[in-house]
Amino acid sequence: MTIPTAGSLDRRRFLTYSGAALGAAALSGCAASVDDGSGGGGARSGSTTLTVMCEKDDFDIKAAQEALGVKITYLKSDPTKLNAMLASKTPPDLVRGLGAVETPYFAARKLMTDLDPYFAKSTVLKPSDLDPVNDLWRYEGGKQGTGPRYGMAKDFSQDQMFWYRTDLFEAAKLDLPSETEALSRDEWLDLGKRLVKRRLGKVKVYGMNATGLGYFTQMMGMTASAGGSLFAEDLASVDFSSPEALKALQWYLDYTKADIGPSVVNPNPDGWDWPTYQAGRMAMACDGYWFGGAIAGDPKVAEVSRLAPAPQLGSDRVSPCFGATGFWIPRDAKNKDAAWKFFEWFFGGAPAQARAAGGWGIPTLKSLRSKMPQEKPYQKQAFKVQEQELAHFSALTFTPYAQISSLDGVISKVLPGAVKSGHSAGKVADQLNKQMNDVLAQGKDVLG
Repeated sequence: MTIPTAGSLDRRRFLTYSGAALGAAALSGCAASVDDGSGGGGARSGSTTLTVMCEKDDFDIKAAQEALGVKITYLKSDPTKLNAMLASKTPPDLVRGLGAVETPYFAARKLMTDLDPYFAKSTVLKPSDLDPVNDLWRYEGGKQGTGPRYGMAKDFSQDQMFWYRTDLFEAAKLDLPSETEALSRDEWLDLGKRLVKRRLGKVKVYGMNATGLGYFTQMMGMTASAGGSLFAEDLASVDFSSPEALKALQWYLDYTKADIGPSVVNPNPDGWDWPTYQAGRMAMACDGYWFGGAIAGDPKVAEVSRLAPAPQLGSDRVSPCFGATGFWIPRDAKNKDAAWKFFEWFFGGAPAQARAAGGWGIPTLKSLRSKMPQEKPYQKQAFKVQEQELAHFSALTFTPYAQISSLDGVISKVLPGAVKSGHSAGKVADQLNKQMNDVLAQGKDVLG
């Protein structure tokens, strides 16, 4: 993952799949048939080492080793280290990534393995069973969503939806958000202002968190809702000065100045939403369906938690996915066949079933949808709202010329000073355009 923001850290820490070890004993019987990539047929215990760059809690390493008959070397996700390993042609065998924003960058540089031949032969991961969100891992001829598959998402959410606490709404004597009609962004902001609680001039309870999985992607979604696009048609430049993008930027500046939730100016001291939300110190959290996996761990919080549709900035109702988090296999990986067996186990085996049943996101295999939890009242409500929201699913194309961390970095650099100085949205837009377009131009020069 390459987004160095509180939003991305949130998801990393939530993904504790205790259920990943379920069925490991049964799966371990398949180990003898796992191709280790050496051409010799079956894997010998310990004969193959898979190097996996991911987060520590993405999967149970011991269960994976037993199931696949390989040794696994774990590397913590580190964009700088990954780029260096790719450049030296000594990459990990598997890399955790966000298909929505990373596929164009790595595929355009021919750093990813075309997985179509593997999918074509697999009896576990069949193309006909793949949810369309997996198309975010496809890229060809400068276009995302078509061409070879370079990775797969483990689950997904529509990342501008939000969870809210009914107890805090009731305490503020506010009506609960609709389960079917999307709030306008202005209505949502107004709710945040009404729900915030301060003591001695400092925020005691956040009214909301609108940062989600990062700053740039959130503004991409808002701009799309207003009927525009942050990127030019050739994806080689941005324009925050367009009427639609300027409207999105003004909204975020208003949210930041209101000081009612975590922002680039005042990040959440907890580092992520869950501790704050769990403690009753955040009324609304802009986290998709996957947040329900964390909520499930606290029955008292679950009882007062509900999911709502994504607020809209304009008349075009869009509900994007900014993550599609999963894995990919670098082109220069040394153990591709064994890495694919990991794919089948992780995306189609016990870990995938545990994630689906735990509410950690919408399964990306259609055959696992029936496992989404609906036992508890909050789960039934969230499932209903999520099913309705799928009609508004949107895939927003990302640029191949820059990594999301670079664009978020520009926002983190520009906005604090701009807010402090009281700069107009137009002036902030000019600064963002200049700095981001310099980054994009450099990336375009590299690709030639």
